[in-house]
Amino acid sequence: MKTITLYVCQNCGYQSAKWLGKCPDCAAWNSLVEEVRGKGKGSTAVALSGGVAPVPICDVAGEAEERLSCGISEFDRVLGGGLVAGSVVLIGGDPGIGKSTLLLQVMDHLARTAGPVLYVSGEESARQARLRGERLGIRSKELLVLAETALETVLAQIGAVAPRAVVIDSIQTMYAPGLESAPGSVSQVRECAGRLMVAAKRSAIPTFIVGHVTKDGSIAGPRVLEHMVDTVLYFEGDRGHAFRILRAVKNRFGSTNEIGVFEMKEGGLCEVRNPSEIFLSERPLGVSGSAVVTTIEGSRPLLVELQALVTPSSLGVPRRTTLGVDANRLALLVAVLDKKVGLHMAGQDIFLNAAGGARVSEPAADLGMVAALASSHLDKVIDPQTVIVGEVGLAGEVRAMTQPETRVREAAKLGFTRAVIPAGSLKQVTPMEGMEVIGVKSVEEALDRLL
Repeated sequence: MKTITLYVCQNCGYQSAKWLGKCPDCAAWNSLVEEVRGKGKGSTAVALSGGVAPVPICDVAGEAEERLSCGISEFDRVLGGGLVAGSVVLIGGDPGIGKSTLLLQVMDHLARTAGPVLYVSGEESARQARLRGERLGIRSKELLVLAETALETVLAQIGAVAPRAVVIDSIQTMYAPGLESAPGSVSQVRECAGRLMVAAKRSAIPTFIVGHVTKDGSIAGPRVLEHMVDTVLYFEGDRGHAFRILRAVKNRFGSTNEIGVFEMKEGGLCEVRNPSEIFLSERPLGVSGSAVVTTIEGSRPLLVELQALVTPSSLGVPRRTTLGVDANRLALLVAVLDKKVGLHMAGQDIFLNAAGGARVSEPAADLGMVAALASSHLDKVIDPQTVIVGEVGLAGEVRAMTQPETRVREAAKLGFTRAVIPAGSLKQVTPMEGMEVIGVKSVEEALDRLL
C-alpha cells in the first residue's frame, strides 16, 4: 500500500504537505509533527448505527433515565445528578491536580456498590496504581486495574469483563495499531477517542477519559475531542492551595454552570459541603481593600472575598493585575470610578484578587469590585458584616441581577447582617430577621453607604 507523509498540527489538527514553523490555522509555533499514513486509508472506527435504518423520533424506544451515583455528591452535582449509561466524560486538568485520585475514589465506590469496574492505566504500572490505592485506602477486589496502552487490547478486555464503568488514564497514551503515527498525536487521539465512544454507546458502559492540558489550560489534542464526548470537566486549582474546583464546560445531561469543590487531604480528595465558609475562613477583618460578594454557580450561591490593592506606581505604565477576575472588567470599572465618582487611579498600580483560588465571572460582582477598589484607594474599611452585590453600567448606575433573595439568604446564613444590592432588586427580597437590606441606584450612592 502506498504511504503519504503529512505534517499535522498537534494543537488544531491542520494538515500540510511540508513542514512549517508556524501553523497557518491556529498560529502555534513548532506544533507540526510528521505523520505517515496509508494512501486513502480512513478511520477504522465503526459507525454507531450498526446498519440500522432511520426511524421517526416518536417511534424510538424510550427508557426512564437512570443515573448511577458516584458516591461523591459534589461529583454527582457537576455531572447533573450522576452517571448516565453509555456516557463519555472527558476530564482535564494540570498535572498533579488530582484527576487520577478523584477517579480512583469514584471507581472504588462504584466497585463496592455496582459491580466490577475497569481502570486502564497507560501512565502507571499496575504496581504503581496499587500503591496509589493503598494511600487512599482502596482495596476493593471489584476494582480491576489494566496497565495497557494498545487500544485493541483495552477494547477486548472491556468486552470480556463487561464492567459497570471504565476509566482511560490517559487518552494521550493510547494508540491504535492501524495508525503509524505516535501515541498522543492528533490522529491517534481522535481515532482512539472515537472507538472508545462507539464502544461506550453500544455497551451502555459509562467511560471516563483523562486528557492532558496544554500550557494555556485547554485539553491537548484536536478540538474535535471535546465535541465527540458527552461531558467535558475541568479540574482547577493551585497546587499550593488545598482546594480544587471541578467545573463542567459541556454537559449533554445537565447544567454547565454547576461546580464541585474539593479539599486535598492526606487520604485523598474530600468534598466541601459549604464552600462559602471555606472561602471566607481566613478573611482579614478591619483592613481596607476587602469586600465580600455573592456569586451564583449553577444552583449554588457562593460567598467570595475580593481583595484589592491600589498603590502609587513607580512605572511609566501602571500595572493592572487580576487573579480569578476578568482584567477587561477591571479596566471598565476603574474608568467608571474615574469618570463618575472622581477617584483618579491613572497613576496607580492596581491588583485585584478573588481569594481562595475562586473564579468570579458574573457581572453581579461588579459592585463588590468597585467597593474593594475604592476602599483600598481611600484606605477606608468596609464593614466586615456587609455583603455587596450588583452589576455596574458605564453610566455609573447599579443594575438589577438575578436571584437576589438566594444571594442574600446565603449571606444571612453565614452571619452577615447587611446587604447592599441594586434598588431594582429590592422588591424581590423578602424581609429577613437580623439582615438589613439596602438598595442603591448608583455607584456613588453605594460608596457613600459603604465608606
